[in-house]
Amino acid sequence: MDVVEQAGGGASISDARFDVVGMASSAGGLTALSAILSRLPVDFPAALVLVQHLDPRHGSLLAEVLSRRTALVVRQAREGDQLAPGTVFVAPPDHHLLVEAGGRLALSQTELVHFVRPSADLMFESLAAAYGPRAIAVVLTGTGFDGATGVTAVKERGGTVIAQDELSSEFFGMPGATIHTGCVDFTLDLNEIASALMTLVMKGAVE
Repeated sequence: MDVVEQAGGGASISDARFDVVGMASSAGGLTALSAILSRLPVDFPAALVLVQHLDPRHGSLLAEVLSRRTALVVRQAREGDQLAPGTVFVAPPDHHLLVEAGGRLALSQTELVHFVRPSADLMFESLAAAYGPRAIAVVLTGTGFDGATGVTAVKERGGTVIAQDELSSEFFGMPGATIHTGCVDFTLDLNEIASALMTLVMKGAVE
């Protein structure tokens, strides 16, 4: 029985090797996020937090759009939300999204980081501090280099780092900068990331 079938057969948070998956994307991100989330089962036993660079001048329908493309619960993050397995929390426009000890979410409008807010670096650094080796960081298509500093923190605390490969990335700036850090455990085609997450979360290693 493969990992996805095990999860569909009643996996619980107590079975998970990781508690939380952080994903970051920019240009081309909607397609990439949709491809991954659509392949994860409703009882995926880890929480997910997403940073997608958005126009800060407008409200976002990203959570609503993604919720129509996945069996998971997707919601725009609010101050004080609690991480939960099988639930996706999306950073709201113009707010940094931080994960605190115990899985509480915090929003901040502190200064831009690398000209962006929300910042993948800040999100990943908070994941590393709160969850250490039980966190996975995933960097997807996007311009710039947001996320590269944050994945270094994840790796230093014993977490696992995944980057989308160049061939499947619409824009390779963010994944390329992440790979350049030397902290990436797996460089994967977009269509391989969901199955890798399932294997990592349920087994703790990609075979």
